[in-house]
Amino acid sequence: MAVSRRALFRGGFTVAAMGALGATATPVAVGEVSVTRPRIYTCAEWGARPANGTITVLNRKPTYIVVHHTAGANSTDYSLAHAYQNSRDIQNFHMDGRGWIDTGQQLTNSRGGFVTEGRHRSVEILDQGTRHVQGANVADHNSEIIGIENEGLYTSVNVPQALWNSLVQLVAYIAQQYGISPDLIRGHRDFNATECPGEILYGRLPELRNAVAAVIGTSPAAPVRSWPLLKPGEQGAKVQALQHLLRARSVDVEADGTFGDATFAAVGDLARQNGVAYEPCYASRVADESGYAGVTTWPLLVRTIRAGDTGEAARAAQVLLSARRERFATDRVIDTPAWQELLA
Repeated sequence: MAVSRRALFRGGFTVAAMGALGATATPVAVGEVSVTRPRIYTCAEWGARPANGTITVLNRKPTYIVVHHTAGANSTDYSLAHAYQNSRDIQNFHMDGRGWIDTGQQLTNSRGGFVTEGRHRSVEILDQGTRHVQGANVADHNSEIIGIENEGLYTSVNVPQALWNSLVQLVAYIAQQYGISPDLIRGHRDFNATECPGEILYGRLPELRNAVAAVIGTSPAAPVRSWPLLKPGEQGAKVQALQHLLRARSVDVEADGTFGDATFAAVGDLARQNGVAYEPCYASRVADESGYAGVTTWPLLVRTIRAGDTGEAARAAQVLLSARRERFATDRVIDTPAWQELLA
């Protein structure tokens, strides 16, 4: 059923979303609207420990839906029992390893397509559609987001179809409940300098936005532009531009176009000096990402450049322009949006 965008955001329509594979759908009343959500297994069902503190419930809706991956093993056990164990393992690590009061994310999606509640009360509050359980999965933005951890590591392999199907339907349900535009479906790396949700899954976010828009009957999502993520081992013009921008801030790093240990250390120091929070997404233990250059790094470095300017920042712009076989026109101004375009 096609409905207008205006109708969606005043909540004046009914839509039936398909459940996750192997799951039953539960109708939930939201004001005068009946919405169908996929089966979500609660903390009580998967055997969660009690939280170590009070669950914070904010008296407003979240702004963003954020997609993560756990960076754990890509298990071939697609059973509900495995999904339950995965949720217990995540909670144990978050509570015992990180000292959090409970699981950090609000919801977890298994490789078998089973959705489980993460932080206590998340399902209850989501079904109400007016308030927000604050989690701990996106540093400096937890009051703005509702996060979904997807089991597995998606840096170089694709997600299973069952996980994808359940993710589409879960995100569509959240978008309906909170009136969130598909344009505001984001990845963790859109907020923090992290690999999460993996290069492959992150690359499918435009597809996810459009799939969700189709389910809830809105127009296709608008393109979303963010800053690139650079990490150790990468080479090329973007890395060299990063190094020139670091040098513009008097950082002693060679502009050789290779992201090595010195560049990693320089980016990490820059983040710490500017109070940038480092929040590894992963539900499991992974490599140090504190020196990755991403969404929190570039805004600290870029500055407006005009034709004829000299210095390291101008060299950074020239490197990027040359890589695109473009010239620095005399009337061109490279401001923040232009830097994003050059780095895309």
